[in-house]
Amino acid sequence: MSKIKLLRISTETYSLRILLKGQLKYMSQRDIEVYMASTPDSHVPDLIRDQKADFFPLPLSRELTPIKDLIALFHTIRLIRRLKPDIVHTHSPKAGTVGMLAAFLCRVPVKMHTVAGLPLMEVNGAKRILLDSVEKFTYWCADWVLPNSFELRSFILNNLLPDEKKVIVLGNGSSNGIDLDYFSSTGSVFQEGRKFRLENGIKEEEIVLGFMGRLAFYKGVNELVEAFLILQKTHPNVKLLLIGAPEALNPLKESTEREIKNNNSIFAVGHQKDVRKFLAASDIFVFPSYREGFPQALLQASGMAIPCIATDINGCNEMIENGKTGFLIPPKDVEAIVVACEKLIENRQASREMGKLAQQFVLQNFEQQQLWRTILAFYNENVSQKSGR
Repeated sequence: MSKIKLLRISTETYSLRILLKGQLKYMSQRDIEVYMASTPDSHVPDLIRDQKADFFPLPLSRELTPIKDLIALFHTIRLIRRLKPDIVHTHSPKAGTVGMLAAFLCRVPVKMHTVAGLPLMEVNGAKRILLDSVEKFTYWCADWVLPNSFELRSFILNNLLPDEKKVIVLGNGSSNGIDLDYFSSTGSVFQEGRKFRLENGIKEEEIVLGFMGRLAFYKGVNELVEAFLILQKTHPNVKLLLIGAPEALNPLKESTEREIKNNNSIFAVGHQKDVRKFLAASDIFVFPSYREGFPQALLQASGMAIPCIATDINGCNEMIENGKTGFLIPPKDVEAIVVACEKLIENRQASREMGKLAQQFVLQNFEQQQLWRTILAFYNENVSQKSGR
């Protein structure tokens, strides 16, 4: 019996490297012939090594660029005709539109699109109408629409595609689950975190607020920095640690960038391949994003028993029980960030207990291998139904 051929397409290598870390390697070790495609960058050699799959470049862009998108569609069709995959599975909006249309035109047996957040949630007017139309077209081309959270599924069913059989969540949500052996507060990771604090002059009694993600406006970084400046006035022992790279497409306010650069109590470490020591150096994790699918950053922080504050949006509110395993706050609300941080800063014992409860919840619901087995079974079942294997 021949192997199932799987082509995973994302707009950027980031999704394949970080958001789906280890998943494609897992599939390739279980009789799936895996191929990857995205816009190439300097990380491609590491991606191929880590995921144990062949990579193919595609000229995909995150922006709406009709001429470039047509060129990308041509290249994607050519790639699909060359590889003849049994499954095309896309991840991210532009890869979804181009990849699903190409797969539809090439009559690929199984077409799946993972929805891990919707930029259209943050726009209105003509642009919203356009993005809604593009998203609906993507879903029409697909056999399966796979939101990575139940709240996101509800949004899609209510606003974009009222088809409960086609729009499903695999497992309990998340695109990749969490490796709890890797993301754990082991002695060595804790020591690395402590070493980072010492090297940066952060005293043991000082409180580090951690954030991880793209340094983009829709991640709530402007509000987080503004809230931090307020907290500094009443809690001079507080520090802010930002883990992640700036995003040119969705930049921060100039005042925010200036504060990050000049404030000695803000530590911006950029993108990190291994984030564990930085999470271990954090006492509280703050994630004030405007929109998410199912945020890996929040999952990883919870997995390391760090008490979390996050916005009450889909994905986040499926991971945090407000007041028990963390605090949920409204998006774009600086004062709410301040109040929630003060609660955890001023009651360290309750803060630690909250982190432990969050870790237990993640362990019970989002273990990585369990999710990967579910995805693998979904692949096998769909190809069997289409081909009679």
